[in-house]
Amino acid sequence: MSIQFRRSWSDPDLEQYRSTVVRFIEEQVAPEDEEARKRGHVGHTLWRQAGDLGLLCADIPEEYGGAGGDFRHEAVFYEEMARRSLTGMNNSVHNIVAHYVLNHGTEDQKRKFLPRLISGELVGAIAMTEPGTGSDLKGIRTKAERRRDGWSLQGAKTFISNGYLAGLVLVVAATTGGDGTRGKSIFLVETLDCPGFRVGRLLDKVGLKAQDTAELFFDDVQVGDDQLLGGRPGQGMRQLMSDLPYERLIIGVMALAAMEGAYEETLAYVRERRAFGEPIANLQNTRFKLAEIATEIQVGRAFVDRCVEDLVAGRLDTATASMAKLWGSETQGRVVDACVQMFGGYGYMNEYLIARMYTDARVQRIYGGTSEIMKEVISRAL
Repeated sequence: MSIQFRRSWSDPDLEQYRSTVVRFIEEQVAPEDEEARKRGHVGHTLWRQAGDLGLLCADIPEEYGGAGGDFRHEAVFYEEMARRSLTGMNNSVHNIVAHYVLNHGTEDQKRKFLPRLISGELVGAIAMTEPGTGSDLKGIRTKAERRRDGWSLQGAKTFISNGYLAGLVLVVAATTGGDGTRGKSIFLVETLDCPGFRVGRLLDKVGLKAQDTAELFFDDVQVGDDQLLGGRPGQGMRQLMSDLPYERLIIGVMALAAMEGAYEETLAYVRERRAFGEPIANLQNTRFKLAEIATEIQVGRAFVDRCVEDLVAGRLDTATASMAKLWGSETQGRVVDACVQMFGGYGYMNEYLIARMYTDARVQRIYGGTSEIMKEVISRAL
């Protein structure tokens, strides 16, 4: 009997939903992946197809056009993409954008943007990181200067996931003004026909080749008060911090699913590959390594599943979510590395899924807050 990695949070309805997600991924996303990795983005069609099927922002309330589900529905999509290392549709960032609007936006902002994010008409991106700042949000230099009729955005952002295709960008900026306004604020910028907004180069990454990651430039971009998230300046850091458990658990969920996918891919390979006259699955070192990986996944599944249940119940704290992100991303790196080793030279060939999993895994320890930042957050809660 083979080892089963069961999810404690799933149920028959969620598994039926998973079937829809898998069908969409295998029929629409996977065939597009090869070309997407060459050009650096998937295009808008996939996003609209996902929206038509109700797969985007599934945990947004029905009153705003969502499916009225919860985080478990989103986790299904993240898992099935991650276990196949399909990265072109960064649905996690897109959904995080929707949650900033849902949790912090005015009612007008919710009704204006959420239905369009849910349908795939707009692809969402978050513009936080800047050249030279990395994880230091307090060092952000992009400025929003107060004008009589609104604000003027000046600055540059880099490493922006979905930046090339984004129709809605949440821009984190330092707000200054004659009224004494200080601090960070988040602005909702629609990119279509937006004077002063410019997408720079698509960045050439080690992994995540199908996912568009771009530089963004804001040269006197004019935004009104109605484009200030929540309608009040200086609330940006509070807004960013309040959604951290949601964002970091996403990475933990994806990391665990990627480990499962790597394990299954490797198990199938070692049963077929022969060395010294027998399948390499029969070699003691191979069996022991697979046993270690299966154990890591089972232990991780128990913890991550509990975090998913806690988030749905509204009790997941930032430190615990940071643990899920830290453990998940670090363990993913070790597991996928061990799997590549069992593939031998073929594990280093891009035609093999395990090679793409290897390069895609590395950034998990960086984005969403580096492992070092996670340790700092956790240590403060001790």
